[in-house]
Amino acid sequence: MIPHISRLFEVWRIAAHYRLDTLISAEDIPPKARPLLKLIRLHPAAWSSKHINNPIKLKEALEDMGPLAIKMGQLLSTRRDLISPEILQQLVMLQDQVKPFPVQVAKERIQAAFKADLNTLFKRFDDQPLAAASIAQVHTAALHDDREVVVKVTRPDIRPQLIQDFEVLTWFGQHLENRLEAARAVHLLEIIQEYRQTILNELDLSLEASNTRRMRQCFIGSSMMYVPEVYMDSTDAMVAERITGVPISDTETFDRLGMDRADLAEKGLTVFFTQVFRDNFFHADMHPGNVFVEIINPKNPRYIALDCAIMGELSKQDQMTVARMLLAVMNGNFTQLIQVVHQAGWIPPDTNQDALAREMRRTIAPMISQPMHELDFAGILLQIMDIARRFRLEIPPQLMLLLKTLVHIEGLGTDLYPELDIWKLAKPILNKWVKANMDPIYNIKQFGKQIPDLLLGAQDLPSLIVDSLNGLKNQSAWQDKQLREIQQLRLQLEYQQKRNWIFGSVLLIVLSIAIISPWFISIPLIIISALLVIWRLVR
Repeated sequence: MIPHISRLFEVWRIAAHYRLDTLISAEDIPPKARPLLKLIRLHPAAWSSKHINNPIKLKEALEDMGPLAIKMGQLLSTRRDLISPEILQQLVMLQDQVKPFPVQVAKERIQAAFKADLNTLFKRFDDQPLAAASIAQVHTAALHDDREVVVKVTRPDIRPQLIQDFEVLTWFGQHLENRLEAARAVHLLEIIQEYRQTILNELDLSLEASNTRRMRQCFIGSSMMYVPEVYMDSTDAMVAERITGVPISDTETFDRLGMDRADLAEKGLTVFFTQVFRDNFFHADMHPGNVFVEIINPKNPRYIALDCAIMGELSKQDQMTVARMLLAVMNGNFTQLIQVVHQAGWIPPDTNQDALAREMRRTIAPMISQPMHELDFAGILLQIMDIARRFRLEIPPQLMLLLKTLVHIEGLGTDLYPELDIWKLAKPILNKWVKANMDPIYNIKQFGKQIPDLLLGAQDLPSLIVDSLNGLKNQSAWQDKQLREIQQLRLQLEYQQKRNWIFGSVLLIVLSIAIISPWFISIPLIIISALLVIWRLVR
């Protein structure tokens, strides 16, 4: 049964109220999705709607639908190559221009979070929000030592709605996995569950504060990126250094200041690959509202990372797999690509690897031979997912967050500098990382770093050995008991088979005599045989 049907009816009412069916024509969407437009028009709210000509009806509709819908809109807002300018303009506003909640509520939540009066915490607190997004809103303030800060505070009462929406989304994910092989190949249900936990973690600003401090440590003194300092934090509020910069989407300002957009784009990609491979800690929510550029020195600008709530990490094995896959693609060696994927355990044993390599070459080769502005990146991803479905590839869920981040990165890069050669920039970075991680001296050093932990663990070795021996002893005793029981069972079965053979032989003899005897002898014999069979069955 579909969970929270009332919630689905509410989404239907909102879509009808804002007449979302009028955003795009039926000819521009897949035939199977067209009935949804008719469904929207059937709701009574559509009959009296005054939003047909509302220029921001999509933004307002997604706001009314709640934080999860806003998140989806933020993801789409980076795809200028897929979304029309009119719709994109509304989605961009969801990055930091969502409807704010009352300032008095914000103040009460901040005071409760830090268990102090607002005047004790700040010398100045500005009532007008600087920004408002799906999970929280931001106010500017000043500490008593005159340091300018931003105060981030979570929205009240959004957890129950998020949990409810994810339960509905989980049902849809299960429905699709049961019917579509492509959904099973990418472990759609696991992705939804991981994304659910990621979004719920955003409600705890102490986790974001911890992530921000960790990322700040990674880029202290960097000429490529700056991460603001966090001064105070709790579950519902966080106080951090206020920065000065412009969003990554403000290309007009970059041009006005004479900034080298190609250099800025290359620096952004270097930052991303550094996060993924050097630090194994990458920002996984890189929409323009979270990525700013410092313009104090236009000749040498730095990126500014904000909102470190959603972060990604890969296992060492997955890191190496991703790096080797990318290098194989850059070198045009699709046979090696398939070998890497096979070694990672993503390909079923009976797969035709030559056919898979040909399909990958046909689909991915354009990515390394054309500039970004000529690529349909989303279309290529869909083709890759179709290949995964047809060849029954197992794509690990932990890599889907990285894929989502790559979609963000590609969208931002296309806006900033469409002619950017991603592969030319990435290749030396990946080569250097792979070479370093396969260097025997490096691996010996890494092993040396683990020696103190091994020595500390060695003191538990005697007790572990004793526990293991006792476990083996108990297991051996259990196995002996099981063996004896199996032998007894085998003897019982053999005895039963003998008895059945004797009974069957006697019954056959009696029936044979009954057949050749006169009726006054055969009838009693048949009755006796029937009674014997019944007796045998009852026993």
